[in-house]
Amino acid sequence: MRAIARIYPYAKPAMKWIYAGMGAALAAGVVTLIIPIVLQGLVDGPLRTGDASQIWPAGLLVLALGFLEAVFIMLRRWFVLTPGTHIEARMRNGLYAQLQDLPVAFHDRWQSGQLLSRAVSDLNLIRRWLSFGFVLLIVNTVTILIGFAVLLSWSLWLGLLFLAMSIPLWVYGYLFEKKYSVIARRAQDQQGDLATAVEESVHGIRVLKAFGRGKHSLLKFADQAELLRGTEIEKAKAIAGIWFWLVLIPDVAFALCLLGGVALAAAGELSVGELFAFFATATVLRFPIESIGFLLSMTFDARTATDRFFEVMDEVNTITDPESPRELRKPTGRLTFEKVEFRYQDAAPDLPGTLDGIDLTLEPGETMALVGITGSGKTTLTALATRLYDVTGGRILLDDVDIRDLTREELRRHVAMAFEDATLFSASVRDNVLLGRPDLTESDDLAAAREAERVLTEAIEIAQAGFTYDLPNGLETLVGEEGLSLSGGQRQRLALARAVAADPAVLVLDDPLSALDVDTEALVEAALRRVLAKTTGLIVAHRPSTVQMADRVALLQEGRITDVGTHSELLQRNEHYRYVISSLEDEELAAEERAERDLRLAEEQGRRQDAIDRESRVIDQDGEGIR
Repeated sequence: MRAIARIYPYAKPAMKWIYAGMGAALAAGVVTLIIPIVLQGLVDGPLRTGDASQIWPAGLLVLALGFLEAVFIMLRRWFVLTPGTHIEARMRNGLYAQLQDLPVAFHDRWQSGQLLSRAVSDLNLIRRWLSFGFVLLIVNTVTILIGFAVLLSWSLWLGLLFLAMSIPLWVYGYLFEKKYSVIARRAQDQQGDLATAVEESVHGIRVLKAFGRGKHSLLKFADQAELLRGTEIEKAKAIAGIWFWLVLIPDVAFALCLLGGVALAAAGELSVGELFAFFATATVLRFPIESIGFLLSMTFDARTATDRFFEVMDEVNTITDPESPRELRKPTGRLTFEKVEFRYQDAAPDLPGTLDGIDLTLEPGETMALVGITGSGKTTLTALATRLYDVTGGRILLDDVDIRDLTREELRRHVAMAFEDATLFSASVRDNVLLGRPDLTESDDLAAAREAERVLTEAIEIAQAGFTYDLPNGLETLVGEEGLSLSGGQRQRLALARAVAADPAVLVLDDPLSALDVDTEALVEAALRRVLAKTTGLIVAHRPSTVQMADRVALLQEGRITDVGTHSELLQRNEHYRYVISSLEDEELAAEERAERDLRLAEEQGRRQDAIDRESRVIDQDGEGIR
């Protein structure tokens, strides 16, 4: 009942159809129970007296009742199937909206496979239960109660005997619920773990193949699958146990009632027709009684699925829009960090926070580079600017307005971000680049279409992503899942183009050029300078060339900004900055050496292939002699 109550808001628009389906199913059950009454009249009447003229009408009446039962069953299915899919769609849309609304911190904690299993298999199970299990559980229970009343009307003693035999079923059903609910929850959680394993191995297939770890991954997956298999077998054993009693007890009840019925008929207390009708009614009740087993198991599965669904829906979103949001009509891009502190939720309480008292101001049109060793908090600081996470202390201001006083939509319209790990979506190149410009892509206006083309062309030019025009369908080419059909550098350039196309007041770049070669990086940086000249820029720098793009540099050390100045000023006065820059230069030099080595290997491989091709042509010219 608790599960039904929680699902009700989603099911409310379809409940009238579900009630109609229940009514049709109950009508089918009542019609089925009428048939034994007709048979009783037939046995005690025409068959006993030998009046053949009354047999045909009774037979036709039974035929008509059977046809009517079939019609009601058809109506039951027709009433409930379509509304059930609507309920599932509403719940899935609600779950997806919740996942989009929840902060990044939630997704850091949850496995994607667990979320996927809830969105697909759990909601599918709830839909089947609402359309089938819930309806039949209610209807069959009512049918059993009506049937017992009919049995008692035929014979009080036989009815009481049949009723008494059902008591062990209810006792075992109670015990079954306690055991099965635990197993069902464990099985559904393990299905989520298995989905996560599949998702991780598919996305990491290149790494697994590169390191020859496919077999290891297979063995790990097989262990998880075997664990799920064992749980499913345990579920099957529990279901088999209740089925055993659901089949055995009615058969024992039939046997005892047969003995008692024959004795009552011999004593003249029960007519042959009444005895026949009693067993016909008991036979009608056999399926409703036996169905309780799988209906209970489906109900407990659905309850577990409901609990899993609402585990996500009940998550509290800690990053929300204000009740009375402020609005920036013409933002200048002044970005201020005032005593900003941040600690991740899973951080140990005895450890210092990731950021501790950050004070930093970016003036409109200024480009600021963030420099520091790995783990100093650079990426975390950039994520706070767009409220991917919320500060745990202090505040961040955009044009002297606390960003928590802006709606998330408006904030992210004014502050765009390009990540080092560039993620693209399964859509066209055009749709990926213009993702942050719904004002252009969701309008049918001709002027908007022209502006979209201008913005698209300019963004691709700045990001040096001209390779997109050479793709099979140009800008309409569909990018594969997460852009894995493209190289790392190509993905980064498209992600940079996406950020530039958003035309933000503040552009946040988390080392978006790390996968580019030196020549392409130089071209991108030259084009970016034109954008950064009119936009406030916050750049995480891992290369000296990127640092030199900035007007000023902020040095992060153990979650604090220890110095701010120009590149040359910091080189002169800050020893730690010199150490960081030298480390970056070493990394850049190593990257250049690797690139040169790869180029030499490619050239050598090309020369070898040319030699092989020349030799092949010589062989082809005198092929017959060589054969």
